[in-house]
Amino acid sequence: MDEFLIRPDPDDPRLTRRVTGVDHEGRRVETAVTVERPLTLFLNRQEIVTMMTVGDYPEYLAVGYLRNQDMLRADDAVTGIDHDEEIETVVVRTERATDYEAKLRKKTLTSGCAQGTVFGDVMESFERARLPDDAVVRTSWLYALMKKINTAPSLYLAAGAIHGGVLCQGDRPLVYMEDVGRHNAIDKIAGYMFLERVPGADKILYTTGRLTSEMVIKTVQMGIPVLVSRSGFTAWGVELARSANLTLIGRAKGRRFLALAGEGRVVFDADLSAVGEEPRYLARKSSREDDAA
Repeated sequence: MDEFLIRPDPDDPRLTRRVTGVDHEGRRVETAVTVERPLTLFLNRQEIVTMMTVGDYPEYLAVGYLRNQDMLRADDAVTGIDHDEEIETVVVRTERATDYEAKLRKKTLTSGCAQGTVFGDVMESFERARLPDDAVVRTSWLYALMKKINTAPSLYLAAGAIHGGVLCQGDRPLVYMEDVGRHNAIDKIAGYMFLERVPGADKILYTTGRLTSEMVIKTVQMGIPVLVSRSGFTAWGVELARSANLTLIGRAKGRRFLALAGEGRVVFDADLSAVGEEPRYLARKSSREDDAA
């Protein structure tokens, strides 16, 4: 798995906890469960939000959240990021003075978990966005990515109750982030891209979560032309993807997938007879948890 620049570490003792209980036959069992903890985000001196998170990569999460809420501009200079694990806070400091009191009063709750929000002016900027036509996504890439991602060590396989997001290029997964909320996982990737100055035009974004309006909006803001999920779609997510020229591919499991927007980018170059079905252990876990994505 050395092709990943960043990937989950299911052996990190901070991220899971062993608990005991009983199973359906009354037998005593011990299992791993995912840990969640609060993280309060400040932008300069202003408190922005408290998020529930597993706690890894707080700097990327904080910056990505601010970027995807349009509180950080593309040309903003981040002068410091201070994370205090003991008091569960992270402070992002910028060269530009900021004051978002009015903006915070205008926020709209969305269908996402873990404090998913979208602001009115984010929608206004989204309406002007349109991704370029020159990107392609090969089906051979999709099948290779799904195999590599689904078999990589992860908290999902170790404990479940968690979402993942993966930044990919061609058939290579680059940055794999997980969190209790699917928006947090994507925001961590957005923060990585912002701080490391990684362009999105030649990338693919994979998520385990549903393809909702906010997932589409975040992907477009990150400048990524292709969004893929093993889960399903919402009608508004499809509508927004079509308006922004985003390729939206869902229900991607085994040999199957469905493209409902931007399907002209898809190049069908894979030999389906050579593509295996999804591993049974993953399919079983998926059937229990994906519908609650």
